Amino acid sequence: MTEARHTGRSLSRQERPAERIDAVLFDIGGTIYDDARYVQALHQAVVELAGGVEESEFWGLYEAEREGGSRLLHTAFARRFVPGGDTALLHRHIVQHWEYPVEALYTDVRPTLHALVHQYRLGIVSLSPPRVREALRRDGLEELFDAIVLGGEPFEKPDPRSFLAALKQMGVPPACAAYVGNWLDTDIRPTARLGMRTVWMLRGEAPPAPTRSQLAEPDAVITSLTGLPTALSRLTNSPAPAVTRVRGMSTAAVDITGQYRSRQRLSIVNAASVRIGSTLDVTRTAQELADLATEHFADFVSVDLFESVFHGMEPEFDPATRPVVLRRAAQQSVLDGCPESVVTPGNTDRYPDDSPMGRALATGEPAWHWVEEPDIQRWLAHDASRSHTVRAYGIHSLIVVPLRARGTPLGLAVFLRHRMPEAFDVNDLLLAEEITTRASLAIDNARRYTHERNTAVALQRSMLPRQPPRQSAVQVASRYVPADSKAGIGGDWFDVIPLSGARVALVVGDVVGHGIQASATMGRLRTAVLTLAEIDIPPDELLTQLDDLVLRLDREAGASSREVTEPEDEVAGATCLYAVYDPISRLCTLARAGHPAPAIVYPDGTVDFPDLPIGPPLGLGGLPFESAELVLPEGSLIALFTNGLIETADRDVDIGLMRLRDALANAPSSLKATCDKVLQALLSGNPSDDAALLLARPQTLDASHVATWDLPSDPAVVARARQLAAGQLASWGLDETAFITELVVSELVTNAIRYGQPPVQLRLIKDISLICEVSDASSTSPHMRRARADDEGGRGLLLIAQLTQRWGTRHTTSGKTIWTEQSLPAGH
Repeated sequence: MTEARHTGRSLSRQERPAERIDAVLFDIGGTIYDDARYVQALHQAVVELAGGVEESEFWGLYEAEREGGSRLLHTAFARRFVPGGDTALLHRHIVQHWEYPVEALYTDVRPTLHALVHQYRLGIVSLSPPRVREALRRDGLEELFDAIVLGGEPFEKPDPRSFLAALKQMGVPPACAAYVGNWLDTDIRPTARLGMRTVWMLRGEAPPAPTRSQLAEPDAVITSLTGLPTALSRLTNSPAPAVTRVRGMSTAAVDITGQYRSRQRLSIVNAASVRIGSTLDVTRTAQELADLATEHFADFVSVDLFESVFHGMEPEFDPATRPVVLRRAAQQSVLDGCPESVVTPGNTDRYPDDSPMGRALATGEPAWHWVEEPDIQRWLAHDASRSHTVRAYGIHSLIVVPLRARGTPLGLAVFLRHRMPEAFDVNDLLLAEEITTRASLAIDNARRYTHERNTAVALQRSMLPRQPPRQSAVQVASRYVPADSKAGIGGDWFDVIPLSGARVALVVGDVVGHGIQASATMGRLRTAVLTLAEIDIPPDELLTQLDDLVLRLDREAGASSREVTEPEDEVAGATCLYAVYDPISRLCTLARAGHPAPAIVYPDGTVDFPDLPIGPPLGLGGLPFESAELVLPEGSLIALFTNGLIETADRDVDIGLMRLRDALANAPSSLKATCDKVLQALLSGNPSDDAALLLARPQTLDASHVATWDLPSDPAVVARARQLAAGQLASWGLDETAFITELVVSELVTNAIRYGQPPVQLRLIKDISLICEVSDASSTSPHMRRARADDEGGRGLLLIAQLTQRWGTRHTTSGKTIWTEQSLPAGH
């Protein structure tokens, strides 16, 4: 008669019985397949290896293990036959010397499994070799199991990771699973320690009376598999599935679980799109993420960010740095006051590399865990406060998701469950990843806004114009005529800004309005242009950035105008023309924002106002800017000016342009004299508006000052590149710079080959300084870092920065260029 009974033990697991059992795992030998021949074959293998073992001794050890001793052969046989007690070696030799005999199915297996599969998910965790799968397939059982973990895989019984691997495939936590096996040491005890329900299989034997060593072992004992449904139902107080002889089966079903979960996930993701990112505040955005998650699928959520994110800076995360230090930005809980938190918002937390948070940041991959996992337990063992919190609130599972936006790590979000009985599963992981992706973009937008705002504050403190630095791309002359005293100080400005590659930027702008506010805005815009030019972005992108700045300034002016009485203090916008000239190609790229086009004086004296795309004035927002390219012949002249030069209250713009054309057409050779002639022709008396004029005569760098080489993407070419550079320097008479230049060439070419993409190009330019450029097709910018004493690399850019005057990166439509500048020796 089949028996199923409890062992009468008192366990902590029984103190909080499982509400349900979702999965049942089985051993194979002695549970599903008759392993009588297994034991006989094992005995024969031991005899062959050890030179003879009495059968009575063998069976005595076998029975001793059945009663709760150590794994068969791993203790007694090891002490007797293996020097030093290397039990793993003995076991490995046994496995290699005998074939596992696949026996016939027990007669009660097939009807029991077919009855259970309608109520539980089924799996196998066994030490049997992988070829047992063939027997399961032969007997038509393989398709009944959702997970099969056999011997020879990375983790074997009794390693708890073998059981966790099967449960993770099935998406079931240990607390909602049961294990059926016939060995205490390898089946019952390890699964009981994981919190699983355990059923001890003793086929054809009466259940032994519990002894002290067996107390707190199996939850139930059965002598036939037909007693398993009853045993499981007793453990959960649920009806047992009927075990009958199956004659045939026909089923028609439509599973809508996946559709329901998909609709639910879509609803939450839609809510995230609406609610997360309502402001451009980093902390507020993080709090919106925490609030949303705790409302829908988590009991506690924390959001930790890198310190630099709060200040608008882009984090420079080095995975080798341990521990990772993050600052708590937000948290939320279903419990008042977030008692589960070990860190309050605004304070920092440290995550070692063995923590799930540290691993997620290092790999950039989200992950979900059960608290019972060995790796989690080891981490908690070294963190007393978190370990106490996990026990106190019954936290059973967690999800960790790194926050990344546009390839930049921002921090991480952690989701915990303790009130919800269901552990997180892979669907929850996908949902968490989707909403954190949206939150990451919103946080990064807030970070970028913070960065721009901080930059604007810095610009407000910088009002004084700077002296234009030395450059040779153009010869320049300029004039600025302020408006009369009645109109007040205006906001016209101009600049000449050296760029990398011997290029130069020409800028002219006009802030609408007069007074201190217009002057202050001019200082801000001028400083902004200098800042944006430093990062070498195209003219149209630069104007887009300026447009955003003016919009913010206008909002500030609108708010402050209610507190002042002078209407001239209000600012409505600005215009700007930005041009970049390359003396090597003689190409000039221009973009304008509501500003008059420049005048081009050609060598034959003709004057033209090119039809450039005209963008909206700065401060309107929402409209694009476009660039245009012009080739400036040698001997030409370009004139940039503000509307105060060509337009007055009593003179139309067309008349002003005509007078400017006449003045430039017959201009003297001296640029300063030309400036004076233009002002004399167009301005008289006290102008009502500021006027600015910038004349630039483009220069040309001929081929004798430029050397270019296309290099194969091969590390062996580095030496050749140094030779080419040294030879060119010798022809220029710059042998004194050869040592440093060769180091620079070697480092830049090596980086381009190692980290960039072909084609690779090396260019040397002899200008007022020696310029070295290496270009490749990759858009990834290098970042200088301070290498540690034991680092093998990472010192190249630091070395370049110390040996050269300047270095930087500029992006092009075909990739990027890394450039350096060195001083020329005296006399060059």
